[in-house]
Amino acid sequence: MTDRFERHRQPWTYEELEKLKLLARKGMALKAISKAMTRSEESIKDRAKLDGIAIAKLR
Repeated sequence: MTDRFERHRQPWTYEELEKLKLLARKGMALKAISKAMTRSEESIKDRAKLDGIAIAKLR
């Protein structure tokens, strides 16, 4: 993985959760959401699953 995320293991803020919900509703792919939020794809996936947020599977 070439991208480094400096926010390793940082807690999620309310604003980040709202942004995640908004981006997921817009139908953005996991990779795009990850870059927009500067968090890893795994982190985004785990949090979305925890909150019941569906992320589009674009190919």
